[in-house]
Amino acid sequence: MNVAIIKYNAGNIRSVDYALKRLGVSAEITDDPDAIVSADRVIFPGVGEAATTMKYLKDRELDRLIAGLSQPVLGICLGQQLMCSWSEERDTSCIGIFDQPVRRFPDGLKVPHMGWNSLDSVSGTLFDETLKGSYVYFVHSYYVPVCEDTAAETEYMVPFSAAMQKDNFFATQFHPEKSGGPGHKILSNFMKL
Repeated sequence: MNVAIIKYNAGNIRSVDYALKRLGVSAEITDDPDAIVSADRVIFPGVGEAATTMKYLKDRELDRLIAGLSQPVLGICLGQQLMCSWSEERDTSCIGIFDQPVRRFPDGLKVPHMGWNSLDSVSGTLFDETLKGSYVYFVHSYYVPVCEDTAAETEYMVPFSAAMQKDNFFATQFHPEKSGGPGHKILSNFMKL
């Protein structure tokens, strides 16, 4: 199987690559449009800041490329947020796969939200019922509200989309590559789609 991890100015790309290697999957870390389009699976991970990252993607037309992909695509953390329409982080227009805003956690909450939370109300092909109640690892200051694209939710004083799904696009706000057994299962499920 040909797997592409989209390379851009964001952190955490190597840890995703290592997690795939633990599954026996060799991935190409690339920003080459041809390699991304021809891949069987595409992973769009990231830790970083929305506006700077969107500028990088737009300068290379990777934003339009990602939105037009037809194979299974998995966004992780910042990847999920950038797949939405707009982020409150520096008033940033994003890719728009999910027609949802990205909000900052309310004042008074410690941010970033960092640590383990359980998955609730799971659904879909990637986030099956066996994952309900599983604990996964989060590090983020912004979130997507619960919506029609929510595939799993959790709560940090406010309920939010822990995972999303629309057509061939899947996303997690948490880091499956750092979430032990449940994360391993989610990445494995993605490879089997």
